[in-house]
Amino acid sequence: MNAMRRNLLIHSLAVGSLSAFGENALAQEKSKKPSAPLRLVSIGGALTEIIYLLDSSKELVGVDTTSLYPDSATKLPNVGYARSLSSEGILALKPTQVIAIEDAGPPIVLKHITNAGIPLAILYSNLRFEGVLDRVRKIGDLIDKPQVANELIQKLNLEWVKTQQNLTVAQLKKMSVLFILSQNPTQLMVSGTNTSADAMIAYAGAKNAITGFSGYKPLTPEALITANPDIILMTDQGIKALGGVDGVLHFPGINKTTAGKQKNFICLEAMYMLGFGPRMPLAVRELNKLLAQTRSSS
Repeated sequence: MNAMRRNLLIHSLAVGSLSAFGENALAQEKSKKPSAPLRLVSIGGALTEIIYLLDSSKELVGVDTTSLYPDSATKLPNVGYARSLSSEGILALKPTQVIAIEDAGPPIVLKHITNAGIPLAILYSNLRFEGVLDRVRKIGDLIDKPQVANELIQKLNLEWVKTQQNLTVAQLKKMSVLFILSQNPTQLMVSGTNTSADAMIAYAGAKNAITGFSGYKPLTPEALITANPDIILMTDQGIKALGGVDGVLHFPGINKTTAGKQKNFICLEAMYMLGFGPRMPLAVRELNKLLAQTRSSS
């Protein structure tokens, strides 16, 4: 190898070594730089509850209208109802992560969020206790708190075991429950199968009075009388909007059912009962207890 070629080779190796050193130094320098503060927007009351239990409430900069628990969540900036969001309201909060339920929308708003370069995680519904655990695990990963999430999952599993041990089930198997969703004062929507209400009724040991369709539909007086539920289940918000039990009884057919005649109504807060959040084991236990008490008094 002549002197010129040898010098070129040495020069090339030196440049390569310096480049590699520079890349490593840059990578180390980047790793030393603190990451941007986490700014979370939570769209879904159950998700907000999980974030609080994962000790990340300080990172929350915005929530939706269903985020009513804990009470401190109601004091955060509100981005509106989950299904009718405004991209301007969300983007104004400068979030670094948006976490939303699968019903969140409209789609164009979600697209605006992702187009703005903001990570958006959609957590799909799974109307089972296992779905609650899955959402805890996924949120823990998203906010870099997997260990805290695992600890919460262990607590929830213990709570679920306690719930199963304290359920009164045998005498409720034949009890039919009609869930009424009041979205406006002129029309009642009732729950068929594949809904959170249907799942909660089953978990609590009773049966859904309506099984002929999936989702929510208006129910005719004739179909209501045929279903003849033993108990009518509603949310606190829903029955209040209709003027209480007497307001519900004004709807045609209600007062001709067993539930209507005996005024067998059970009401619980909407997100607590239907949200499938971390309070779900407690909600199942309470609903089961209320069903058993109503049956005993009928």
